[in-house]
Amino acid sequence: MNVPIKPKGQTLTFSYGDERIEFERVRREHSNGKVLIKVHPDCRIVVSAPEEAANDAVIAAVKKRGRWIYQQLRDFRARSEHIVPRQYISGESHYYLGKQYVLKVIEAPDQTQSVKLLRGHLQITVRQKSKEAVTALLSDWYKSRAKDVFAKRLEAMLEHALWVNFRPPIRVLSMQTQWGSCSPNGRITLNPQLVKAPRTCIDYVILHELCHIAEHNHSERFYRLMSQVMPNWEQTKERLDAMAVLITSLR
Repeated sequence: MNVPIKPKGQTLTFSYGDERIEFERVRREHSNGKVLIKVHPDCRIVVSAPEEAANDAVIAAVKKRGRWIYQQLRDFRARSEHIVPRQYISGESHYYLGKQYVLKVIEAPDQTQSVKLLRGHLQITVRQKSKEAVTALLSDWYKSRAKDVFAKRLEAMLEHALWVNFRPPIRVLSMQTQWGSCSPNGRITLNPQLVKAPRTCIDYVILHELCHIAEHNHSERFYRLMSQVMPNWEQTKERLDAMAVLITSLR
C-alpha cells in the first residue's frame, strides 16, 4: 500500500453558471456523514465523502458550495498567471522541512561544489553557473538530507508503533505519484521530495507505512492504529495534500 501525492478516486462534475466543474471523489473515514471539499492551488478539487453516500447526494452537497468553489478556482487561476518557469537562479525560493529558503547561487571555479543552509538561504556553489548544474546539486542534496531525516523520523515513530517488532529497511526513491509505500516484506520506500514538507507530515507518511506492516489494507484496525499514535492525522494529511503542489513543483 502507498501514500499518494494526489488522491485518486472517482471523477464527478457539476455545473456552476456556464462552467462545468470537475472534482474527484475520494473515500473519507470517520466523517459522521459529512462531505469535505478541498480546492488545491493547482485547481484540483478533491471531495472526501462517506463510502455509503450516493453520487447524487455528494454532487448536491458540492453544488451548495458552488459559489465558494468558483471563487477559489478564480483566485488560484489568477495567481498561476504570475508563475514563471523556474530557472534555478539566485532569488528563487525552495522548501526544506516545511520552510522556504531563498536560493543563492555562487560561481567559484576553484572551489568545491556544494549546497549549504545559511541564515535562511540555500547557498549553492558551482564551478560554472547553469540550470543543469544547480538542479543536479540541489537534487543530490535533497536526497542526502532525506536519507538522514527519514532515518531519524523512522526511529522516532518506531517508539510509538508498538506493533512493529523489527526495524524496517528504508530506501529513498524518486516517485511521481507517491509519497511512500510499504512492500509485503515490510520495506518502506519514501519519496525524497517529502523532505521538503514539515516534520509532522513526514511522520504521518512514515506512520502510515508502519501501520501497513500490521494491516495491508485500509481497514478499521489500520485507522485505529493511526489514531492511536497520531490523533490528528487527518489534519496532518490535509496539510500535506495542500502543500503537494508547492513542494513537488520546486524540484
